[in-house]
Amino acid sequence: MTEIVIEGRAITRDYHMGGGLFGKARTVHAVRGVDFAVERGKTLAIVGESGCGKSTLARIITLIDPATSGQLLIEGKPVDIARQKMTKALRSTVQIVFQNPYGSLNPRQKVGDVLMEPLLLNTDASASERRDRAMAMLTKVGLLPEHFNRYPHMFSGGQRQRIAIARALMLNPKLLVLDEPVSALDLSVQAQVLNLLADLQDEFDLTYVFISHDLSVVRYIADDVMVMFKGEVVERGSRDAVFSAPQHPYTRTLFAATPVTDVAAIRARLARKAAQPA
Repeated sequence: MTEIVIEGRAITRDYHMGGGLFGKARTVHAVRGVDFAVERGKTLAIVGESGCGKSTLARIITLIDPATSGQLLIEGKPVDIARQKMTKALRSTVQIVFQNPYGSLNPRQKVGDVLMEPLLLNTDASASERRDRAMAMLTKVGLLPEHFNRYPHMFSGGQRQRIAIARALMLNPKLLVLDEPVSALDLSVQAQVLNLLADLQDEFDLTYVFISHDLSVVRYIADDVMVMFKGEVVERGSRDAVFSAPQHPYTRTLFAATPVTDVAAIRARLARKAAQPA
């Protein structure tokens, strides 16, 4: 039986803008009546140009901002942060990884403290248990035990994004929202991080909502694709269906205007390089 982890029904988000001294007040419709559903263990990619509403929708999904109207359901249960208190269990269910790994990490915190903080704030785990779980997660994302006592500035961009992913997984979430998680990284590092995300999804049975404007990345990682334009969903379907035969004129224009980088080719090239004798 298919299990839906997160679902949105007619999600709308409006922002009311003051008119200032001479202008008129107006309402900006950032998200307009969006429907979506993501099955357990699957990846929904939300694509579109800047300003299309995809990051606003991501903030609603991650329970940072409330929807103006519509209904958000997590594992079949309605969630409305404007009217209900955020519990530790609910906060643990959904986590987010942002685009800029350095900006999302406290430069004054050692990596170990970054990873243990969610456990300190949201669980009753002992100090030794927090440390053990943080050490184990470092290994899961491809880092080393000696990294535990280092600061974020001592790592490369790809390593910092691994740390951000590790932190997001510390509370064993069921849903991970990835907001442009590789767009700030070099192409070869993008492939490594995407491979890591795929491996973690398989191991932990994670569900992903992947926000991106990079269609080559979307084609590599997504199961389903939702295309947004001016706050509305103009096309949705399986990855293969959307990429092989896009139906909406905006989707076709978006695909035609976007340079394509073959992430699979990058992965193959890295594998060949690793196989070469030193």
